Amino acid sequence: MSLSFKFGTVGSPTGTPKKTGGSVGGIEFSKSIGLDALELGWVQSVRVTEATCALIKAAGEAQAVSLSVHAPYYINLNAEADEWPKSRKRLMDAAHYGYLAGATDIIFHPGSYFGNDPAEVLKVAIPRLKGCVDELKKNGDHVTIRPETMGKSAMLGSIEDALAMSAAMVDMVQPCIDFAHMHARPGDGSMNTYAEWSKLLENYKKVLGAKSLKNLHIHLSGIEYGDKGEKKHLTLADADLDLKALFKALHDFGCAGRILCESPIMEEDALNMKKAWMKVSGEK
Repeated sequence: MSLSFKFGTVGSPTGTPKKTGGSVGGIEFSKSIGLDALELGWVQSVRVTEATCALIKAAGEAQAVSLSVHAPYYINLNAEADEWPKSRKRLMDAAHYGYLAGATDIIFHPGSYFGNDPAEVLKVAIPRLKGCVDELKKNGDHVTIRPETMGKSAMLGSIEDALAMSAAMVDMVQPCIDFAHMHARPGDGSMNTYAEWSKLLENYKKVLGAKSLKNLHIHLSGIEYGDKGEKKHLTLADADLDLKALFKALHDFGCAGRILCESPIMEEDALNMKKAWMKVSGEK
């Protein structure tokens, strides 16, 4: 029996040998240590050729490692009108080249409220995202675009924002749930109990359907936070995130998909998460 979740890192594992290096080396190294997912960290810019994408895709298929892409950080669905085309191009490039590289999911940071009301910001963000999705469909770039839940309350990216964007375009947009960010976002230590996570998953299911729980894309790490939210990622051991309670909720709701680790000791904590999941779920 295979596990309900595939586990991996955001960006190539730190132990990837320099010799093969790059994404192909990251894929091969991930597999060699017992991980079967990898999120390609294209966070500064998308600078890959079609030839490199073909090599990445072939490596992912050969190693049976599921690939996703973290798009550049500088994307803002709420950008000023003159800035939006640049943001849009970054997301479209990540989606197009990601698709060529065999990635099924494209993760991005949705942007900032700039102090405006979230409901008003979504009126700008959703049509812009829909325009991107329509063009990707037309081009045959079959990927799932995933707005990430963000760790600061000033950022566009509450779970409600991510669900609203997804509900508007359910077939090609789904959230990337960063549970560490969601724990940090309120700034008061909440969102860290079985009851809170169960309520969130119940709502997720209500908005996007039961099937969506079988295709979750999760970011996870320990996290340091203050009253304004996230400060930095921590190792699981150094943080107060209740991993056991979270995994129990995910298991009880029959969730499946991918869990990608962003801790400072990425692959070590990704393997710790895998062990913890096996313990909670009883899967082998």
